[in-house]
Amino acid sequence: MKQIMRSAKDIPPEDAEELQTMLSDMRRTDIIQLIERTNADRGALIIRLLPQPRATKVFDALDTMHQASITHALGSDNVTSFFDALGPEDRAMLLDELPAEVAETMLQELQPSARDSTWTVLGYDKGTLGRRMSPEVPDIFPGMTVDEVVAKLREGADDVETIYTLPVIEEDRTLVGVTTLKRVFTADGATPVGELLEEWPSAKATDGAEETARWFLPLDLLAIPVVDDAHKLVGILTVDDAHDIVEHADTEDSARSGGSEPLQQPYLATPVGKLVRSRIVWLAVLALSALLTVQVLDIFESTLEKAVVLSLFIPLLTGTGGNTGNQAATTVTRALALGDVRKRDIVQVMWRELRVGVLLGAVLGTVGFFLAWLVYGLPIGAIIGSTLFFVCALSATVGGAMPIIAKAVGADPAVFSNPFITTFCDAAGLIIYFLIAKSVLGI
Repeated sequence: MKQIMRSAKDIPPEDAEELQTMLSDMRRTDIIQLIERTNADRGALIIRLLPQPRATKVFDALDTMHQASITHALGSDNVTSFFDALGPEDRAMLLDELPAEVAETMLQELQPSARDSTWTVLGYDKGTLGRRMSPEVPDIFPGMTVDEVVAKLREGADDVETIYTLPVIEEDRTLVGVTTLKRVFTADGATPVGELLEEWPSAKATDGAEETARWFLPLDLLAIPVVDDAHKLVGILTVDDAHDIVEHADTEDSARSGGSEPLQQPYLATPVGKLVRSRIVWLAVLALSALLTVQVLDIFESTLEKAVVLSLFIPLLTGTGGNTGNQAATTVTRALALGDVRKRDIVQVMWRELRVGVLLGAVLGTVGFFLAWLVYGLPIGAIIGSTLFFVCALSATVGGAMPIIAKAVGADPAVFSNPFITTFCDAAGLIIYFLIAKSVLGI
């Protein structure tokens, strides 16, 4: 199958008939992988060559960035049927990636009911659960019998997000509870569904999508209802959508913690210009922040001239400080995402990381002291050991605090923390280093 995919990727556009024959023998998952590993124009060609029902399913399975690029390549007029087949939350995500005029045109082509459900999702802020939920939920009331519920589900199964988790509402849409398809199927047909309710968590549409997805996934449920501030049902979040939210967030955090923006498409399918744009801003920020380190070295230039050996340890100290701070920041960022740590816990986190940093500094400082002492003498050993101790303690404390501060000011902890920590720890570590050196050596 890999050989077939490679062959399909290499067939030139003018040989579309041969490509179409090859696509007919490929599984849908392989076609999706093929589109994700090629450019937008070729992906659009593949979509054109597929039968309409299969093309619709393939388009629906692609991530938002690929959908947007293929929409550009095909033209909005040619993707109307694909767009209509998407769920409201998927339409909203795709519209966010398209130019305003294209998005407006595609919205106007929708059926009124589909347009209304899409506007419901678009009415919530980006990053909130309302933007990722599906508003397509069957209306089930407590007084309905099991037979009536089954008939309703059978009639509208294709028009709702899921039939396995069933929120039950009053006439004014106030959520009264949840039942499941299993309980409905195993109950007597004349039983009111209001007698089959279970305890079930719910989430608010204005809650953060990532935070909600992270606490929802460990519950091992298929879906949870989403309500507004008045506890009225507005949608549902499925486990599949929660997994997508967490995967996207983890990919984004991983890229940003490494000093670049997420590509959102396979590496080999990403244009070189986009690779450059994803990295240049971070490199520029880090280069400018390094000027602060240069200023510190300039201030203590006379100290270095009197003890040149001190310059040998600068990479060790700055690297240790940066790594210690980034370790703490990564740990706390993860804890924030999981809901284990909140903004009000900043003092407790700093105290905890200070103790961790002190212990790390004690271990590394002791090793550094003995190694530097054996090679360069007791004074240098004392300087290196003391500096490592204080740098680790300071870096861990600052590293633990930065993600929480970022969260408090509305910034992405992964974006805000690491560049700041690197800059701060380099500069502060050097200041500590040279102050200790001047004190020990008397220079």
